[in-house]
Amino acid sequence: MSRKRTQVSDIERGVFDKKNKFEWSKISEKGLTEEIVREISREKGEPEWMLERRLKGLELFYEIDNPVWGPDISEVNIDDIITYIKPKSDMKGAWDDLPDDIKNTFYDLGIPQAEIDALSGVGAQYDSEVVYHNVKDYLLEQGVIYTDMDTAVKEYPEIVKEYFMNAIPANDHKYAALHYAVWSGGSFVYVPKGVKVDIPLQSYFRLNAPGAGQFEHTLIVVEEGAYCHFIEGCSAPKYNVVNIHAGGVELYVKKDATLRYSTIENWSRNMYNLNTKRAIVKENGKIEWISGSFGSKVSMLYPSSYLLGEGAKSEFTGISFAGDGQNLDTGAKIVHGAPNTSSTVMSKSISKSGGIATYRGLVKFTKNSQGSKSTVECESLMLDNQSVSDTIPAIIIDNNDVDLGHEAKIGRIDDDKIFYLMSRGISEKEAKSMLVRGFAEPIAKELPLEYAVEMNNLINLELEGSIG
Repeated sequence: MSRKRTQVSDIERGVFDKKNKFEWSKISEKGLTEEIVREISREKGEPEWMLERRLKGLELFYEIDNPVWGPDISEVNIDDIITYIKPKSDMKGAWDDLPDDIKNTFYDLGIPQAEIDALSGVGAQYDSEVVYHNVKDYLLEQGVIYTDMDTAVKEYPEIVKEYFMNAIPANDHKYAALHYAVWSGGSFVYVPKGVKVDIPLQSYFRLNAPGAGQFEHTLIVVEEGAYCHFIEGCSAPKYNVVNIHAGGVELYVKKDATLRYSTIENWSRNMYNLNTKRAIVKENGKIEWISGSFGSKVSMLYPSSYLLGEGAKSEFTGISFAGDGQNLDTGAKIVHGAPNTSSTVMSKSISKSGGIATYRGLVKFTKNSQGSKSTVECESLMLDNQSVSDTIPAIIIDNNDVDLGHEAKIGRIDDDKIFYLMSRGISEKEAKSMLVRGFAEPIAKELPLEYAVEMNNLINLELEGSIG
């Protein structure tokens, strides 16, 4: 079997690069055809309405071109990609019931321990399917639904039909269409009116297979006056073939509700991360995005907030770290579509060894957005002369009664600060590391503890041997 090879320059990532033997109970042929899409739907026992939505995504994928802006993604060839891999395990409700290799992978990643220490529900996906799912009884008693998307399609079809594909239409872009054609796995969360899910829910997505795609779909509905904190983790080992991540995240935040969505994406540098995330926020609702983008060869990721009710709010806090051979094109989009809405964006990026880090953002005020406000702050730190950092904001204002502030700072690591720290007996390497960690600290403090630790460890790995 011939493989298209891609050159991968990567750091040693420890447990994140652990590879299991590539095994499956069901696997699709490479490429994307109508028969492959129909076979995925048959395998899952889906209703006809879901198959119709898949086929619409398939049709649009071949009609829509790659974007002409942003990083080069011409290396992505769907004919070389396996779009569906069912692991050798059905979904379990106990970690010990999983096959040893899959179970040990999640233990090494710390997911079962995090479930004990700090979570009210956990889902774990391996390749194309969720293999573990559990939620605490007290949430079930309050009417909270937390399950995998395949189960939701069968058991809660009316809710899924109402919201699925509405926040992110299939024609949004080429890889949204691909997502809808072959989506598999993911999480479904429904929080009833007035219920507070104060202890976070977490889903972890692990791609083990080489030359494959992961296309999980996350659908969260937070009803009026409710609260939920959802944590998303992602990782994959490195291979010398192209992998794709084209997930879809649709979030619905109703009147007076709040949703906090935290993510650490930790892909290896053969991954094209072409993920799509969007929130629809109603009257006085609030969406909080906390985002860390590490790894991948190319990322194009712009969590979007559509503020469609008066007083709706969006807060985005994100960081990316681009090293050798990486092009991370990330940012946030906010559409102020109602009066007196507000948004803040705090984005930080770090680049080293020739890496490219770009903030690409959109703030749009519609004709109906009077009294709305937005503040955008972008900071970029370059660790050498080879790295690249850009800020590309798009601002559309169709209402004169709005308030917008945008500030961008791009600079190199401060030699005077390094000298000061060295004068206090600190080595040059540690001085640089301290400055980088301090730069990232406003993001780390917004993350749950275990993810803040993971982010700091990832920064340390990136810095190891690169600045000294």
